[in-house]
Amino acid sequence: MARLVASNPGRRVPRTVDPAEFAVRAVLGQQVSTAAARTHAGRLVRAYGDLVSDPHGGLTHLFPTPAVLAGMDLCDLAMPQSRRATLMGLVEALAMGRLDLELGADWREARVRLNALHGFGPWTVESIAMRSLGDPDAFIAADLGIKLAAKRLGMPDTPRALTDRSRLWRPWRSYAVQYLWATGEHPINHMPDQQAA
Repeated sequence: MARLVASNPGRRVPRTVDPAEFAVRAVLGQQVSTAAARTHAGRLVRAYGDLVSDPHGGLTHLFPTPAVLAGMDLCDLAMPQSRRATLMGLVEALAMGRLDLELGADWREARVRLNALHGFGPWTVESIAMRSLGDPDAFIAADLGIKLAAKRLGMPDTPRALTDRSRLWRPWRSYAVQYLWATGEHPINHMPDQQAA
């Protein structure tokens, strides 16, 4: 990790401006490609998001609120029944105030409540903890990109062994995730600085 950090100091963990939206997108992204998750999100936004006038940009809708999504027709979701139940459990918990992901929310309490929801495992919980809650110590050991990076770097690559290794990086494991992800071949890792800005 020291070599990765030294080669690109100052890498940051991107937060989200809408914690509920990120959580919904995390569920939509469970066990599917990024492209499929984007397709699901786009369908939800077009069906339930408020229209926006944006004459100089490409924005057409706002992401629907949890309260709106809690009333959606499950037939609009082209996904397995189990993931539909997971999504509905999330949006209902958010809409009813049983789950707080907003700025200042208690990270530990949010994790407990997320873990209690149907269909939530470590990947989803830790992704939300990192991006929605801003926990600097979230770690996504089961993420494919993290496992591949660990293997390339000669680290343990099973979730359990990698989690054990990650204890050395506490309390900054979210930053370690960013450095590990950046070792991959994803196009975003190879954008010229001008485009990235």
